[in-house]
Amino acid sequence: MGFRVAVVGIGAVGQTMLRVLRERGFPADHVKVLARRERIETVDGVDYPVRAISEAEFDDVDVALFAGTEGVGGASETFAPAAVARGCFVIDNSSAFRMFPNVPLVVPEVNFHAIGPQHRHIANPNCSTIQMVVALAPLHRAARIRRIVVSTYQSVSGTGLAAIDELMAQTQAVVNGQEPPPPSVYQKRIAFNCIPHIDAFLPDGYTKEEQKMVRETRKILEDETIQVSATTVRVPVYAGHAESVNVEFASPMPATRAREILSGAPGVIVIDDPSVPDYPTPVLAAGTDETYVGRIRDDLTVAHGLNLWVVADNVRKGAATNAVQIAERAIEAGLVTPKA
Repeated sequence: MGFRVAVVGIGAVGQTMLRVLRERGFPADHVKVLARRERIETVDGVDYPVRAISEAEFDDVDVALFAGTEGVGGASETFAPAAVARGCFVIDNSSAFRMFPNVPLVVPEVNFHAIGPQHRHIANPNCSTIQMVVALAPLHRAARIRRIVVSTYQSVSGTGLAAIDELMAQTQAVVNGQEPPPPSVYQKRIAFNCIPHIDAFLPDGYTKEEQKMVRETRKILEDETIQVSATTVRVPVYAGHAESVNVEFASPMPATRAREILSGAPGVIVIDDPSVPDYPTPVLAAGTDETYVGRIRDDLTVAHGLNLWVVADNVRKGAATNAVQIAERAIEAGLVTPKA
């Protein structure tokens, strides 16, 4: 007997969830799409009837994938607890419940063990956090991490379809020698520009996106002593996030050892050959599910320091694929079974 799946939201992440479910042959007898209003949406040539979301729509659902948003997710806040109450296994891409003690925050390659039989509401981490911890977790297990300094280079797909359209319209205008349309999604023009501002600013001068990376990294790696300093930047790239990550360990972690560990780590592909030179970029990562690591080198300014360049498709591994992987692993572990 297969599973009945609901995908909540049909933006960039929701569409990619549908795509990933098909690509990976997820054992679903039925997949339905829920959103604010009824309509037909076409994804990769397949027409999906979109049903208006309500609590009753979850009565016949085994697994609910909430596509969420960058900010606190309205649909998740309203309907995720109701879906759980109706017996659904919920995987929630919004930020609304990530730091709740009773909601596991999970990256399957890193901490699937955080999910127990009592858990029915699982949080998907922030996209930039996911790819960083996939790369850092195996190193942390080998030599405890003390401090992380990360600067991100995040594509516009992390904001959604409207942001992709905005970058395209502005870029076309500039290339054609025209005045670009004023920004509406972002505070500044994104075409041929970099914006050091993702999500709202907090009183301490950091943004919520930066705060997410701090708090989520500690929760996923199960170590509240790790110091994390993040600067998140939006760049004029359509798909794929990149990160420059500087790590300080409690014990030696030379680049040669780190390269060896990462070459055998689940979900990681190492591309690191300065002689060519070769290293990963967002163009390479786009459309894939792996986390790519390159520019692995010793930090010559501190003891036990390391520099990494980490790249992944933020909509796939950073959101949709990670959610589907959680569901797959939960089914394999017997944590989810079809409703009678």
